[in-house]
Amino acid sequence: MYIPRANEENRISVMQALIVSQPLGTLVTLGSSGLFASHIPMFLEDDGSQFGVLKGHISRANTQWRDFVPAVDALAIFAGHQHYISPNWYPGKKEHGKEVPTWNYAVVHAYGPLKAIDDERWLLTFLHRLTDIHEAGSPVPWNVSDAPADFIKSLLHGIIGLELPIQRLEGKWKVSQNRTEAERKGVIEGLSKLNTPESLAMKSLVEEV
Repeated sequence: MYIPRANEENRISVMQALIVSQPLGTLVTLGSSGLFASHIPMFLEDDGSQFGVLKGHISRANTQWRDFVPAVDALAIFAGHQHYISPNWYPGKKEHGKEVPTWNYAVVHAYGPLKAIDDERWLLTFLHRLTDIHEAGSPVPWNVSDAPADFIKSLLHGIIGLELPIQRLEGKWKVSQNRTEAERKGVIEGLSKLNTPESLAMKSLVEEV
């Protein structure tokens, strides 16, 4: 990923926080047919290593788990907040007109060797962990054990587990760092006026730089 110095995020905790908050990853691998991508929820587990390990699952019918080159690292992409930035928000639009639109975003790329896991016990433990994470905010959290055991067992036969020990993390926060204070103020005001959840989230990121 191309990362200008102004946009580089190298704090591990910040990058891990984005992964945790935006768990739907894009898993990209190289196989016999070329590049292949799947969009899957993943969670980050602290295994004592520098970056942690990503865990996920895909359908057994998805050929990605069979057709990837183990010698080539897989890539998991996690996209954070993003928003269109209008040139109308910059003071320069009125002063000289030499402004163009751009797009602000935060993203993390995680690289590492992918491992496919076809093991019922591993998968059951994984599903419990995954659902516990995402049901935590529910007034009455759903649990895997709420479904009939034979039903869950039949579903386990249709999925494959995935582990990606992260060997390298890249973070890019393109949130108007290369702009002047006046220009950032204009962006903040423009995003604030839109008053949407995504515009306000980006406003907060711009304010932090």
